[in-house]
Amino acid sequence: MKHLSFKSLGPGLIFAGAAIGVSHLVQSTRAGADFGFGLLWALLLVTLFKYPFFEFGMRYANATGESLLDGYKKLNKFILPLYFVITFATMFTIQAAVTIVTAGLAQQLFGDFMNTTVWAIVILFISVLILINGKYKLLDSLMKVIVITLTISTLIAAILSFFNYSRPFDFTQIIPENTIEIAFLIAFMGWMPAPLDCSIWQSLWTLEKQKLHPDFKGKSPLADFNIGYFATIIVGICFMSLGVFVMYNSGLEFGNSSTQFSAQLINLYTQSLGNWSFIIIAVAAFTTMFSTTLTTLDASPRAMFKTTQLLFSNKQINQYKIWLVVLTIGTCAIFIWLSSELLVLVKIATIISFLTAPFYAIINYWLITGKYTPKAHQPSGFMKILSWLGILFLAVFGIWYLTSIL
Repeated sequence: MKHLSFKSLGPGLIFAGAAIGVSHLVQSTRAGADFGFGLLWALLLVTLFKYPFFEFGMRYANATGESLLDGYKKLNKFILPLYFVITFATMFTIQAAVTIVTAGLAQQLFGDFMNTTVWAIVILFISVLILINGKYKLLDSLMKVIVITLTISTLIAAILSFFNYSRPFDFTQIIPENTIEIAFLIAFMGWMPAPLDCSIWQSLWTLEKQKLHPDFKGKSPLADFNIGYFATIIVGICFMSLGVFVMYNSGLEFGNSSTQFSAQLINLYTQSLGNWSFIIIAVAAFTTMFSTTLTTLDASPRAMFKTTQLLFSNKQINQYKIWLVVLTIGTCAIFIWLSSELLVLVKIATIISFLTAPFYAIINYWLITGKYTPKAHQPSGFMKILSWLGILFLAVFGIWYLTSIL
């Protein structure tokens, strides 16, 4: 195996770029502000138990030269249509949630001469132009710079805020009790570090990377993925820490609109680093969310194009651009109705993602341990046990949430 170079990094950092967004900037920071370090257990456990199912996306693509969607079609005739329905029902809300946060940050950085909805639409169309003209190669290059810059800046901010924190530390772990707290916990874990359907995106990005670099095989994809995944955990802990050090027990609460939340989010950094850092932090936060907007806008149409291609056996028509337009129009429609309710939008999208997680976990495990994956590429006994525990974890917490609201 060749040494994993910076140039050969790609899908793992794109995954990190997609993951480090609403789940980290919004949910992790709110968790720290509202619960202190009380939900650290949830962050660590959910990233541990989701890991196998994300890794299986890369593993299957590396082993077979096919995406998970190709495997789903082989497993059972009902899986792919069900995936199509779930994705179509959620992709507009997910895209709207990440884009509206990006728009709020754009207002902070560039000014409020346009309202949040207009900013969101502008950002969407800029992203569409980048994807149509630059395609995967540009996405691959951008993520390397953005994710590394974000990780370093967030780590520095968390360390400096730690030294400015004078109150005693409390690492008592909290199990939410009432319906509101349980709903937040499920929403927090829903996108931490990302929705499980991102495993499908990971398989598609791995194949795209191999088209650009045919030697991106063997252990290189695993190393690349692990770097990206580890970055999402570190950044998640850092954002939770910022919420603790700056807002926990301060009497401050995050606003519900994207503009209010974005202003408070940037203030977390500037309180830790000083007012001089406003521009640097605003740019870092904006590029972080812009990368998430860009990667999700690429991933959903890419997955839907592949799905419709497999369902209808039509390999002649490239529907990627068609789905890109459909997703953009649908997302713009959502802005008109829910642009002022950022937290409601995020809550809906993240809870849906968590409740559908067992579906993706089970079929990913079924595929990677079945006859369509070569024995040499199937997971170890430890990974199988971790997968079983992960499915149990996701199912139990999903049932707990549903019983709490009934």
